Amino acid sequence: MLRQLPDLADENRSLAPGGGAPRPGESLGGAPAPMAGWPVRRRRMLVLALNLATIAALALAVFAFLSAGGFDGLDGVIFAGFCLATPWTVLGFWNAVIGLLLLHGPADPGSSVYPYFPAAERPRRLSSRTAILMCLRNEAPEPVFRRLEAMRQSLEATGRGRHFRFFVLSDTDDPEIAAAEEAAFACFARRLAEAADAPVPVYRRRRENTGFKAGNIRDFLKAHGEGCDFFLPLDSDSVMSGEAIVRMVAAMEADPRIGILQSLVVGMPAESGFARIFQFGMRHGMRAFTMGSAWWSADCGPYWGHNAVIRTGAFAQHCRLPDLPGRPPLGGPVLSHDQLEAVFMRRAGFEVRVIPIETRSFEANPPTLPDFIKRDLRWCQGNMQYGRFLLSPGLTPVSRFQLLQAMLMYAAPAAWIVMTLATVAKAFQGGFDPAMLRLGLGLFLTIFALSIAPKLAGMLDVVLTPGALRAYGGTLRFGASAVLEVLASMLMAPIVALSVTLFLLGLPFGRRVVWSGQNRDRLGIGWPTALAAMAPQTLLGLALAAVLWPLGASALLWAAPFVGGLCLAAPFTVATAAPRLGRLLARAGLFAVPEESALPRVLGGIVPHAARRWRRPVRSIRSAAPIALGRPVTEGGADGRG
Repeated sequence: MLRQLPDLADENRSLAPGGGAPRPGESLGGAPAPMAGWPVRRRRMLVLALNLATIAALALAVFAFLSAGGFDGLDGVIFAGFCLATPWTVLGFWNAVIGLLLLHGPADPGSSVYPYFPAAERPRRLSSRTAILMCLRNEAPEPVFRRLEAMRQSLEATGRGRHFRFFVLSDTDDPEIAAAEEAAFACFARRLAEAADAPVPVYRRRRENTGFKAGNIRDFLKAHGEGCDFFLPLDSDSVMSGEAIVRMVAAMEADPRIGILQSLVVGMPAESGFARIFQFGMRHGMRAFTMGSAWWSADCGPYWGHNAVIRTGAFAQHCRLPDLPGRPPLGGPVLSHDQLEAVFMRRAGFEVRVIPIETRSFEANPPTLPDFIKRDLRWCQGNMQYGRFLLSPGLTPVSRFQLLQAMLMYAAPAAWIVMTLATVAKAFQGGFDPAMLRLGLGLFLTIFALSIAPKLAGMLDVVLTPGALRAYGGTLRFGASAVLEVLASMLMAPIVALSVTLFLLGLPFGRRVVWSGQNRDRLGIGWPTALAAMAPQTLLGLALAAVLWPLGASALLWAAPFVGGLCLAAPFTVATAAPRLGRLLARAGLFAVPEESALPRVLGGIVPHAARRWRRPVRSIRSAAPIALGRPVTEGGADGRG
């Protein structure tokens, strides 16, 4: 279905200099914002040296231990697994360390990391037109349009609403959901019509989701790309404040070399126990990690597929994705389109930048562990397709590394599982060797410690940032939440790693994840469903426990972090999905995020009261400063009521 409405180019052509959108690839001139501190090349050389030195030191230590009594096939498996699992976690460790130093060192990180997005007042005017794209597929329409309406009101409050036009791009193939989408869009359009000078919104539904989300956006560019200078893609769970959107667009206008400007995205207050635990750990950990990553990646930053402002002409000309030869899952349309589009944009000479600070850009996280794993496997399938592009002509060395890094992100858990199982087998080779068992679990704990380095750096960031502890519910709440989240991460790590391992083993044989609607808010998982979903984890955990049981308490204690997570996979799934747990955590203020203290106005009609029952209003929160670390942007009072 296509509802064709007047083109934005006809309604607002006077908004853009010279009329119309820039031609594909056209540069508007001007100089990029100067960056203080070390040159980017020197930063990259330092990060490369730190990573190589750390990986080499760890690898040499493991090799020396393994080769002390000879080096056989199992030793080779252990060593190869360690070398494959380590680079991703070591990079995360150094990103977090560098980010923490930038956040709390003597220098201003804004001038050396993100001068293109200064801590300044709202721009007085815009001269461009931006399309806001909401991409849907079999999602419940009511919460989606509630988020869109909140964004519309927030944009209208900035006084710049006429520069933005809403597009709802649907790939829904369920007739009932499609009818509900049309009805919800009609209500949204009526409300928008009441606003002065608001461009008419567009709803379009494709009968076939060819090319998935990337194909949907490609079809939009063919039909409406000439009518907008920039576009902002959203997922169905995305929310952004009008203030953040306007400032991002102004930054794009000011620097024509930026092709993609990606905002740091954080989770909204949640009722789900699982979502609260997961996004609490992500929230404080992302600040240091992303700051450190942005320091050296610079103009080769990431793109996560949503909550980013994109230069339309450059994207349309340079970021078209090819269909890969062969059949899915590794052939056909590219499932994880975002990182490829980022490296293609950089290949064309445009910069891809990330804003490594909180900008009131939000998303909802999966409410249950099985939903989280399903999403993770969909990303895994798409990232494994990147191997076809590693040798593509014209890519920068950093872009090639980012594609490889995206693949290693999912190869590492599989290598970790294989390495751990090989050490257990080695321990029983020719009789029980407790040293090998300790090595295996020591490697497990080493890699796990490196992987949670961003969380630990984030905890330090919160402690060192004035007002941050109060924003997270106070010292006791934050401390208890941090300890419990690390324990939950330890339980989750082998569960998710085994799921990824089995999925990767099935990819060559045609196993894949279908892209469709996602569970955004349904809670509760029964025991039969949990046991079926976690059967591989449970069986492997029980088998390892049975093997280790005769060895005594010492062996079980060493194995507890790994085997315990596998054995408890089903109970963990049921417990974290239970509505009762979510209510208890929210009432106690555990795993709280700063928005539960000071709810931004854009979230006022979206976040249920049950997600923030404990909250205490606060006057200012530096850690939650949404646009710049030193200057909070106010959208009303601490309660979000104005």
